Amino acid sequence: MNFECVVPAVLRLRSGQVRRLAGRPGFRLLILLCGAVLPVSAGARSKPSYSLVSRTDGARRDRVGSDRLYISALAAANRFLQAWQNQDHETGLLMLTDAAKQHSSEESMESFFSSGADAAYEIARGKKMMGGRYAFPVTLFLFHSGTSKPHQPQKSEIVVVRTGKDEWAIDRLP
Repeated sequence: MNFECVVPAVLRLRSGQVRRLAGRPGFRLLILLCGAVLPVSAGARSKPSYSLVSRTDGARRDRVGSDRLYISALAAANRFLQAWQNQDHETGLLMLTDAAKQHSSEESMESFFSSGADAAYEIARGKKMMGGRYAFPVTLFLFHSGTSKPHQPQKSEIVVVRTGKDEWAIDRLP
């Protein structure tokens, strides 16, 4: 490590001065302290490792795997809302679970996917639920081209469920 950037110019010593001070015990102690403190403070700024986290029961949990599931679920929610935004009924319907289809009438599905030309959405940070499910708070923004004012944003939640190894479906509509 280059100490010139750490030590102010007033305190920098010439090589002859260093040789004279090197024989003193206080100087050696100062060097040891600097050697111990600087690496610790530099290491405190580094990012923590998330590969494996041990729990109190001794079992280990792979955070990368759980993050991968979260990202897949978020991607599925995003694909579904893109279908909503683009008024793509077919893609949206294919992403629904049977339970979600049973809880929605054909008229309500038609109305839901008629979002308007300038529709937009926001997805907030989701949370993991039981049974391989994730819930994401969403806000839907509707603006039909025939009107001059946008509709009030609709806050809701979309639930995504894992149906296979890399397959996700929408279990609850926003």
